[in-house]
Amino acid sequence: MPITGTVVSYNQKMVGARYMGYIKHIYFDIGDRVEREDTLFEMESAEFDILKSQADLALEQANSIVNMYQTRINTINREKKLLKKQGMFNSQDMQNLDITADNVQAGLASAQVLVKNAASKIKQVATVTGYLEIKAPNSGIIVEKRIRVGDLVAPGMLGMIIVDLDHLQIEAEVAESDLKYVNKFQKVKIDIPSISYIDTGYIKSIVPSANPMAHTFKIIINFEKKSDKIFPGMYAKILINIDEKYYTRD
Repeated sequence: MPITGTVVSYNQKMVGARYMGYIKHIYFDIGDRVEREDTLFEMESAEFDILKSQADLALEQANSIVNMYQTRINTINREKKLLKKQGMFNSQDMQNLDITADNVQAGLASAQVLVKNAASKIKQVATVTGYLEIKAPNSGIIVEKRIRVGDLVAPGMLGMIIVDLDHLQIEAEVAESDLKYVNKFQKVKIDIPSISYIDTGYIKSIVPSANPMAHTFKIIINFEKKSDKIFPGMYAKILINIDEKYYTRD
């Protein structure tokens, strides 16, 4: 039983932006092959630049405060050591230094918390800033590009479409009356006439959703890609073997 179908990729990704900003650089064009984690394009955003500057400044200021308190503690320790050498263990000066040291230690602890919070903020900003570099989610070919340098893009706006050419399938329609001849995992012969490609595959699935107008069901056929000339959209012929004794009902 011959039917016709179309080669499709079952790993097609639509790549878009997660934040609003202007396109700064585009590194690939339509037809280029990309590998997973390649940077497709970069965005620039004044909002994130400000956040990064603020986070860096906050960390710098917090570190300065920590250094100031640490220097003060070192000075107090030297003064206490000098008084101990002079035998002034219980003097008023020693007691004043102890009180001052406690206050400075409390200030140092607070400053260290500020440093920790500022460092955490920098990590958060770095994570968000990393989203401004849009990377390829998988290897494949760029088949569509809707952005140019300087364009303002919004979150969710489509930028590129990547098609994985290493994992292809064939989609075909089977008439409702012929569905009795089709089984899951059944082997079939496939023919892609444009490149004289003949091979075998198997029916991966029968989609349980009929076309109410044509009364057909979609089937998906898996096959091993053995030629670099096979691309999505190609016309394919499928030959399904019919065993009347097996498929005919009593």
